[in-house]
Amino acid sequence: MFPQLFNWRSSLALVAIAIVTGTIFYSNFLAKRIAADEKQKIEQWLQAVTDINDSNISSTNLASKILTENSQDIPMITVNEKDSILDHYNLDTFKIKSDKHYLANKLEEFKKTYPPIVWKNPFNATQNNKVYYGESTLLKQIRYFPIIQLLVVALFIIVTLVAISTRNKSTQNQVWAGMAKETAHQLGTPLSSLQGWVEMLKDSEGNEKIAAEMGKDVERLKLVSDRFGKIGSTPQLEEANIVTQVESMVAYIKRRSPEKVSFEVNDRGDHEITAMINAPLFDWVIENLLKNALDAMDGHGSIKVLLKNEPTQVVIDVTDTGKGISKKNIASVFKPGFTTKKRGWGLGLSLSKRIIEQYHKGELFVKSSELGKGTTFRIVLRK
Repeated sequence: MFPQLFNWRSSLALVAIAIVTGTIFYSNFLAKRIAADEKQKIEQWLQAVTDINDSNISSTNLASKILTENSQDIPMITVNEKDSILDHYNLDTFKIKSDKHYLANKLEEFKKTYPPIVWKNPFNATQNNKVYYGESTLLKQIRYFPIIQLLVVALFIIVTLVAISTRNKSTQNQVWAGMAKETAHQLGTPLSSLQGWVEMLKDSEGNEKIAAEMGKDVERLKLVSDRFGKIGSTPQLEEANIVTQVESMVAYIKRRSPEKVSFEVNDRGDHEITAMINAPLFDWVIENLLKNALDAMDGHGSIKVLLKNEPTQVVIDVTDTGKGISKKNIASVFKPGFTTKKRGWGLGLSLSKRIIEQYHKGELFVKSSELGKGTTFRIVLRK
């Protein structure tokens, strides 16, 4: 899946770069040709103005035609040798009337755009006037076209990547749900058989203690099966006391942990902190975090669970004094398959994040971690 996604992204990026690069080069080529053509038109227009005012030229039909056709769209300002504005063409007449600085500003703009065209004043042969001109509407459109196209291509790529990402997430969700349902289904039959055998052992003299311990393990397996079943469907959320749920799971893990590992639950004196949860799945998350903390320690250290009751949310911090997580791995700890342990599938934290964020609409993230000192995972549940 990931190589395919990478190929998709690479192909899209290469196509986008090729389109944009080709468009920019071609647009610049066209812009230069049009700019040269417009300069030639202005020169022809100036010559036509000179010819019309030249008494020695009898026919001015061609000059009049050039004068009419060549000055329709190109903005121009004529100035004298002292840069005083003599005339203007193809500029916004409304702005000229409403803004007294409009022409002066346009003149400065034109000076930065193209060098002026110098021509002799037809009414005064000793005086050289200058014509400053800007870009026509067509030329501006051609210059802005690559930018517009770049935005369109970028939008296309973003929409495509979002669609691919959504499709992959949907497929991943279906795989998760399917695997969970199948696991719950496969556990069902042997669990029923084990329950029957436990009941038979209870009826046999001398096996009561064995039957009781096996019964606990069967109940544990039933709980695991129930959890998988809930992941494969839409779990129901009910209001529950988070303090009780956390203390229960801490007590369960503590009984199965080395004696040199200490546990502490701090609820800041608030013994009843409620939130909407699915108890079996929430317990699974706490169990995964506690087991993860145990795995990070070499048989000794401390695990502290801090619960904070805030106005709009419940915050749960699980802190250990273990090995810590390197900065480069923090972003990967919740990815399926990521693990630093020799044994394990690397699904515990990924599953926990999915349970909290997808089913409980909360957050699960690494609040802080330092190599050699420990890690704090934070759960945020909305009220």
